[in-house]
Amino acid sequence: MTVDTREAYRRALDYFGTLVHQIKPEQWDNETPCVDWDVRTLVNHVVGENRWASQLLAGRTVADVGDALDGDLLGDDPLKAFDISAMAATQAASEEQSLTRVVHLSFADVPGEEYISELFADALIHTWDLARAIGAGERLDPELVDACLARFAGAKEGYRQAGVIEGYPPAPSDVDPQTRLLASWGRRG
Repeated sequence: MTVDTREAYRRALDYFGTLVHQIKPEQWDNETPCVDWDVRTLVNHVVGENRWASQLLAGRTVADVGDALDGDLLGDDPLKAFDISAMAATQAASEEQSLTRVVHLSFADVPGEEYISELFADALIHTWDLARAIGAGERLDPELVDACLARFAGAKEGYRQAGVIEGYPPAPSDVDPQTRLLASWGRRG
């Protein structure tokens, strides 16, 4: 990855946040490219990921957190909920030991760098999802696109098998990097 993992995550989350602040009141029910998710569900998912990140990067386990982060995390002020969660997540990811810390996920213990890379990819792809859902510019940061392509080049099949990525056919090799990235994550750009 040419961009530091923590910096890539922060930048992707910042762009997602910019779009969250562009959501018009009537757009919260808009469909997204994520199957069965509207805009509110998508933003709630990212807020949940952010809140999990701050907990897991602090050394807590899934069992420690329990069901405290289930359900609606947006409440009456989705913008504030996002901003607070993003600040906590990026702060946790920026800690010096965040890349080397063991993170206790539900399926395995992984190095912090791997977990933050997954958070980065999730934030970047969901940025495109949100942009598409609210009619904003869909062009992602080319440097982040390249970084995500490089990081997950060999991991796509594992994500498909885990059901994280839908099984769309791969994009032709002559398309731009963003189209390839989106196709590899089951999106049709």
